Amino acid sequence: MKFEYEEFSTVEEFFLYLVSVAPYMKQVLPASSYKGYVFSILPLTPVSGDVMMMIYAKGTMEPGLIEFDISTKKYKTVAAVERADKNYFIILKPKIATIADTAIREMESLGKN
Repeated sequence: MKFEYEEFSTVEEFFLYLVSVAPYMKQVLPASSYKGYVFSILPLTPVSGDVMMMIYAKGTMEPGLIEFDISTKKYKTVAAVERADKNYFIILKPKIATIADTAIREMESLGKN
């Protein structure tokens, strides 16, 4: 498996990117908080899954539902999906994530962090 990387300066920029590449009408997207990174790993080769893109920002977030407002570039924790004009992220905090471990180890060895 090969990894490509795209780093953002802030979690808000990371959210903007994910919203822009999400399938049309996809209102809730997953993101992970793991080992000092908030990230999502997306397949660049959907059929084989040989090349993965790790989109990330340095930081940590608590698990839960986040409401993100594109116009203000702000996010907040919410209890439920409430508004059609907002985007939502489910923040996951895995105990173990082997694909993420591999991507992080490779990225850090290449000095991309």
